[in-house]
This record gives sequence, structure tokens and C-alpha cells, in this order.
Amino acid sequence: MTPAAKSVYYFGFYLYLLGFTLIFIPNFLLKTMGLPETNEVWIRVVGLLVLLIGFYYHQAGAKNISAFIPLTIPTRMIVFVTFLAFALLQLASPMLAGFGAIDLAGAIWTFMALKKK
Repeated sequence: MTPAAKSVYYFGFYLYLLGFTLIFIPNFLLKTMGLPETNEVWIRVVGLLVLLIGFYYHQAGAKNISAFIPLTIPTRMIVFVTFLAFALLQLASPMLAGFGAIDLAGAIWTFMALKKK
């Protein structure tokens, strides 16, 4: 695996963890983020989507799918900017921006690894 592929590969594990948490213990995560708990199915649907995106990241990294890897950079940056905006607009807890910061850190890691290439 190239260094950039490794960054995407390992980010997939983070998404697996987040997805499984949203599917099986969503209110733990919501409470941690300062968001209201829910018994509605939508949060578990989001968890499934995160889990499946994690699968794409994990597999793309493992298989060195070079066309996919750079595409993850702007999308993860958009996650950070959007989550930060939600926090600044007081639509969500500032903790949400912290989760976005993880995406930003992953995007920077991938960008730096591609730049070294």
C-alpha cells in the first residue's frame, strides 16, 4: 500500500467504528456530542451509510485504487466545514466540529501523502 492508500485504509476503520456505534448504540454518541437522544430509525440509517462509506475507504486503500484516494480529500474537508458551520450557527453542539476535525485531519494526512509521491 502507498502512504496515501494507508491513510484512506485506516480512515475506513474510523468510519466502521462510527457506523457501528450509530447503528447499535446511537444515543451514546448523540449524548456525547450534546445532541438530543432519539428512538427514531434515521440515526441507524445514517450509521449504515457511514459503515458502507467506510467499506469503500477500507477497500480502496487496501487495493490502492489511486483514482478514489484523491477524491476523499475535498469530501472530508467539506464534512469539516459543514460540521463547523452547524456548530457556529448553533444548530449542533461544538462537539460536532470535533468529529469534523477528524475528517480534516484525515484529509490532510492523505493530501500530504499524495504530495510526497
